[in-house]
Amino acid sequence: MTKIKQKLDTCMTVARVTVKEYLAYRSHMLVSLFVGPVYFAVQYFIWGAIYGDGGEIAGFEYTQMIRYFGITALIGYLTWGSADWNLSMLIRTGKFLTFALRPLHHRFFALSQKIGHRSLALFLEFIPCWLILMAVFKINLFPAHLGWFILSVLLASLIHFFIAYCIGLFSFWLVKTDGLRMAYWLFDSVFAGFLIPLVFFPKWMQFIQFFLPFQYTSYVPAMVFLGEYKLGGYELSLPAIVGVQALATLTMFVVSELMYRAAMKRFTAVGS
Repeated sequence: MTKIKQKLDTCMTVARVTVKEYLAYRSHMLVSLFVGPVYFAVQYFIWGAIYGDGGEIAGFEYTQMIRYFGITALIGYLTWGSADWNLSMLIRTGKFLTFALRPLHHRFFALSQKIGHRSLALFLEFIPCWLILMAVFKINLFPAHLGWFILSVLLASLIHFFIAYCIGLFSFWLVKTDGLRMAYWLFDSVFAGFLIPLVFFPKWMQFIQFFLPFQYTSYVPAMVFLGEYKLGGYELSLPAIVGVQALATLTMFVVSELMYRAAMKRFTAVGS
């Protein structure tokens, strides 16, 4: 229990320092108050024109589609992170050596930073944009089951972090990971369900998504928000799909740990 308390205290300390650091640059975060609503407005008008007088497309009614894009616009505020870029910079400059010599695992430090940063984003980005979307577009942005939705978003944020951390670790082999990060952003935008619900893809492509990490960062929490999950011809209950999401998160944690151990064997502290 003492070690757990020490871990929690360390996490909260790093998170508080991160909040103070980003508060000094809060204007950068406030730009998101325009980005999120503008993205949603585009989707709002596009899908309004597509649906016309109503009907159903790929199992989505117009109201469901609008709510889907409303929540996907907001989920990103809670899941986004820059662990890949930060870790890559530390490795390229040789400053990672200072973390390698510390008793604190760098991944834990980076995760604590994300907790602080996203906690700040909750108040400066998520809640204001949530209020703007409901007030301006008159849509219902209350989840069908709040508890499952919160758990799903937390898991989405964790799996996004582990993926980003793995990308950052590739710097031990590639030095620069800009191309890899851009490739991930492209695939994530398409296969996370951010641009279009995954049920619009062919059935075989939908099935593949169960074995890739992308849908668990956006599509799954969005469907949990709506109260039903369907993909590849399967319909899963909320506890079932959140359980699958938890398994995907655990898998990415294991992958990040294996990559970290391999990277430490390769570490030469270049530039230190």
